[in-house]
Parts: sequence; C-alpha cells; structure tokens
Amino acid sequence: MNARLNVLPDPVFLDLKTALSERLERLAAGIQPEQFGSLMDPLMRQTLERGFAEAGAHEGTVWLLDPGNEFLVPAWNSGPNAARLVGQFKQPLSAGLICMVFASEQPFLENDVWKNSQQSKLLDSLLRVQTAAMIALPFYFLRGCRGVVSCVQIRSPAPEMAEPPGFQPEHLAHIQRATTLLSNLLDLKLLSRTVGWSE
Repeated sequence: MNARLNVLPDPVFLDLKTALSERLERLAAGIQPEQFGSLMDPLMRQTLERGFAEAGAHEGTVWLLDPGNEFLVPAWNSGPNAARLVGQFKQPLSAGLICMVFASEQPFLENDVWKNSQQSKLLDSLLRVQTAAMIALPFYFLRGCRGVVSCVQIRSPAPEMAEPPGFQPEHLAHIQRATTLLSNLLDLKLLSRTVGWSE
C-alpha cells in the first residue's frame, strides 16, 4: 500500500507569506561572499567535498555575486589555495566560463578547457596553474540564482605526471546532486534562523 502524505499550506500562514518572502529575499541579497563560509556547517562541506571526490575533481569552488553586481567572488573553496581565493579574487561578470554559467543558468562541462578561448585566464595566472577540465553549475538558494558551483581538474607542470582523465556526464550528475543538496540545506538553515526554529 502506497500512502501519500499530502501537506497543504496552512491558511493561518497565508497572510505572512509575502512578508516572509520579502524578508528572505533581503537576507539572500545581503549575504556577502566573505560571510558565506560561516554558513557552511560540516554537513554542507562534506556534501560538496564528497561530490567533488566522486567526480574526480582536484578541487571545487562556490562563487557568489559581489554586492556591486560586477563580479563573481569565491566564497568557499576546497583546494590548497583557498586562502588566496576566498574573498580575494574577483572574476568580472563580463568574461569567463563561470560567468557564462551564471548568466545563462545552464550547466557546463568541458575537458581541455584551457583550449577554450572563452575561458578567463585570470585565476590560472594568479595561481600559476592550468585548468584542464571544468564542471560548473548555477547555484540557487532562497529561490534565486545567487552564484555558481564549479570544480576542476588541474594539469601538472611536471612532464612525468599523467594528464587528468577529464570529466564525464556521470560526473556532472554527482556535482548536480551535491549542489542541490547544498541548496536545500542552506535554504533550511536560513529559513530556520529567520522564523526562530534555531539559534
């Protein structure tokens, strides 16, 4: 027997829906990239890191729109250069594949990404690396696209090191699942704090 639980909006809360939506929108707009790490609890970090590992990525980044709506800024990174990226680097919205994903709200997967003329070399130049492969997805929370989640494989400068294997469609599915879970966890945390369910 398949019994389905049907939960309908409680009429008691209908008058509060607009006020709550407006409050959550203000909250979402006010989250600065440098504040995002304080929202990332261990479960959120593990969710993303597991997704990156399942995809065979060397590292991954959560990018958020800056307050002036001119740049995407790394708000969280799982790699060894996180301190040099998070809240420090700014990718102009007018250039690069990450910003293309943000503008189009479409997922992106490419191997040999370093050959793509649309790839911005700003970050690779700063870190003195070469991105070999990339997956990037629009990142939604509180009912809006607020940034991008990306992960990469890096080419080693050492000639004896093997080329990264690249990403496959199933790897994109791993990152989509991790990003969706992160979005849901973040929505629950922010909603819970807004209505006083948690301190």
